Amino acid sequence: MARGNQRELARQKNLKKTQEVLKGKRKEDSLSASQRKQRDSEIMQQKQKAANEKKTLQAETK
Repeated sequence: MARGNQRELARQKNLKKTQEVLKGKRKEDSLSASQRKQRDSEIMQQKQKAANEKKTLQAETK
């Protein structure tokens, strides 16, 4: 009796995954882990650069 629910569990898991994709929680961007890490690194560097520039502008105006 314990066997046989594997298919049902897989259906539930797939349903949950598709609902997350539809909600926008998950983005299927087909990037590998290293590519995603590189992209995120570049974004964070740009944000840090912008924050540093903002900080220097505020320091100059004081």
